[in-house]
Amino acid sequence: MAIATIAPTILSNNPTEYKEIVKRYYPFVKRAHIDISDGTLAPESGVTINETAVWWPKGWNVDIHMMTAEPSKHLDNLIKLHPNMVIFHAEAKDDLLPIFDTIKQNGMKVGVAIVKGIYPPSIKTILEQADHAMIFSGDLGKYGGEADLLLLEKVPLIKEIHTNIEIGWDGGANIETTRQIVHGGVTCINVGSAISKAEDPKAAYDALMKETEEEDPI
Repeated sequence: MAIATIAPTILSNNPTEYKEIVKRYYPFVKRAHIDISDGTLAPESGVTINETAVWWPKGWNVDIHMMTAEPSKHLDNLIKLHPNMVIFHAEAKDDLLPIFDTIKQNGMKVGVAIVKGIYPPSIKTILEQADHAMIFSGDLGKYGGEADLLLLEKVPLIKEIHTNIEIGWDGGANIETTRQIVHGGVTCINVGSAISKAEDPKAAYDALMKETEEEDPI
């Protein structure tokens, strides 16, 4: 049995390309991670399609990753979209706690993305209210980052603050790193290029899921 979930990442600035990615992933995806950027926190990625253009097939469990400095401007649209979870950035300009309250009151979960420079105890009050903490190892708005496995040291720090929080990972997860990430305490791994650039995305997804089932950490 898998001890973690693989969530393929969808990152696109083109509605047609977005549709093609969804079509390609539809036969095998159970949980998906959709990146939305307005160019503020991830200027190199530019602007992706926004939340008003996002959609997904019935049955998908979707997490929306809001790479924006002012998430409060997007709340009304996110409530209409109603994904399983919305992940915000700890370094956003807005106070996240009232945003968390609004999202939760509308029946969704909330997550916080923790980029490399953020020490978990410094955002203790946010982590206490979050359902999910996503350790970010890559470059915002880009596929193909490298997994900095030293960042797994953040897992026990997060768990010390919130025992039951789900731990996510974003950046550099592939067939070589996934097993180590899982055994480091991560239970949801977002995967970009290792699936999107594979000749057979489903086969790549299946191979990564198999890695999450391996009891040997090496």
